[in-house]
Amino acid sequence: MKRNTFFIFAGIVALLEVGILWISIEMNNPLPIQVGFVIGIVLVYAARRMVADVIQDERTVLISQKSALRTLEVFWVIFFLLSIGGVIYGFNRPFPVRPHLPAPPAEPPIGLFGIFGFIQLALLCLMIFLYVGFRIYYARQYGEFEKDEE
Repeated sequence: MKRNTFFIFAGIVALLEVGILWISIEMNNPLPIQVGFVIGIVLVYAARRMVADVIQDERTVLISQKSALRTLEVFWVIFFLLSIGGVIYGFNRPFPVRPHLPAPPAEPPIGLFGIFGFIQLALLCLMIFLYVGFRIYYARQYGEFEKDEE
């Protein structure tokens, strides 16, 4: 399998995961997306092993290491800022419920846990985009995109 074919396959798996996520939301059951996610990861890793033109040398290892380190350095700052903001919002809500306040509804609104999950998914997407951006940056800096004339 060629590298571009692998990326197309991984994109198709990601789209299927979005569909399964929608089904899980409609069913109000997290099990389908949890099982689907694990199966999707196994499929992508199995397909990655079949890629024929992946060549890993010292330069690609260096690019991957620098990209991962920069991603971590930027991401922890962003994650901390969002988390500390969430703590501030959390402490501005009545916790625990005081006797003079009305009792909470029997079913919690989608707000708290749904928003928390979407924020975490957005942070995960941000981490992936940061890594890809740093990977492209360091690949250009170290000349990975150049072709040898030999």
